[in-house]
Amino acid sequence: MERILIVDDEKNYLVVLQALLAESGYEVFTANGGAQALAQAAEDEPDLVITDMRMPSMTGVELIRRLKERFPDVLIIVMTAYGTVENAVEAMKAGAVDYISKPFENTELLLTVQKALKMRRLLAQNRLLKEELKGFGEIIGDSKAMREVYELIDKVAATRATVLLTGESGTGKELIARAIHVRSPRAEEPFVAVNCMALTETLLESELFGHEKGSFTGASTRRKGRFEVAHGGTLFLDEVGEMGSALQVKLLRVLQERTFERVGGNQPIKVDVRIVAATNRDLAVAVEEGSFREDLFYRLNVVRIELPPLSKRKEDLPALVAHFVNKYAAEVGRTAPEVSQEAMEVIYQHPWPGNVRELENAIERAVILAGGRITPSDLPLEMRPTADPGADAAPLPGASLNEALEDLEQRMILQALKQADGVAAHAAEALGLTKSNLAYKLKKYGIS
Repeated sequence: MERILIVDDEKNYLVVLQALLAESGYEVFTANGGAQALAQAAEDEPDLVITDMRMPSMTGVELIRRLKERFPDVLIIVMTAYGTVENAVEAMKAGAVDYISKPFENTELLLTVQKALKMRRLLAQNRLLKEELKGFGEIIGDSKAMREVYELIDKVAATRATVLLTGESGTGKELIARAIHVRSPRAEEPFVAVNCMALTETLLESELFGHEKGSFTGASTRRKGRFEVAHGGTLFLDEVGEMGSALQVKLLRVLQERTFERVGGNQPIKVDVRIVAATNRDLAVAVEEGSFREDLFYRLNVVRIELPPLSKRKEDLPALVAHFVNKYAAEVGRTAPEVSQEAMEVIYQHPWPGNVRELENAIERAVILAGGRITPSDLPLEMRPTADPGADAAPLPGASLNEALEDLEQRMILQALKQADGVAAHAAEALGLTKSNLAYKLKKYGIS
């Protein structure tokens, strides 16, 4: 629900406009002058401000300037009974996006508001567009397994169906989610991603649904959640299998009724969001074990796309390697190095437990260390046939201290995971790390 702040020293205008805009589905606040407006904006973070031009103590133009200094993304519409070209030009120079003269028709105001808020959504979308297109462009591969994934993306993108992406860590689930969004009718609206494993249940609830001011310690202002931010677009819930039981109930309600309340609030908020969820767990097994709700599983599992591990599509390796070599050579400002046949043989022989993410990290390292040609010595130690990831292998000749420490850290993590039979919590305990810290390092090194 988009928020509008109305500023006018005439009480009648505040009452009438608040009723009109609230009836049209907006969350509306009012202020009777510039000082109150600044305080209200700091508390409620409006998407749009509608302000009178002539008010005592602080003019509309002065208010516009101060609002834009503190809240550069807020859009402002000016209304005044003194509708001259000079006033309009002055307001626009100060940062207003539109201008409306009193008295005005209700329909005229609503159309002006709708146009301004559409502009805001487009501006937000433009900020995300480069990242989204980049993500879509990095889905590399023409193997049979990937062609089947592309076909499913094309079939499901045009619908509003919930999608469940499954597969091992590092297979590119977020890239697939972005591809579904970019090819959907929602492409001009936001794509918002949330990692359900990265936050505690309390923080995740606030992140998803937002919170009211004072709802918990530190909640000094009202805050929109990711569902509200993603309104009209797509919400990507990564690692949804790690979500706690209480949040599963709230998520199920949103999927069923498309409404929710902020933490500490009781006002239902209606949203139109397409859910794409991802997990590397077998949710059917989690349902049998009682750690995941069966009804939520079926709500999420409307269309399932299983992403193949890199070990099952090694014919895509040359294209992936070439892509990452060019990408990271451009980032460091050098000519893309040639990949030697010996290095490619090592790449083909490696089982890639961390999938595409592990390959990307390996190639980034190789591009940084290599001269004009990538050789096996430029690849991570654990990839080389003679390397034992649990052994006290010598550091790479010529490696910096940081590189040597990273190699040692990777070997210790791999050894701990091996001894813990792949149970991350046990490995974290053995290494003296928190589970979230280990999860970060696994992602960093592309280890599944």
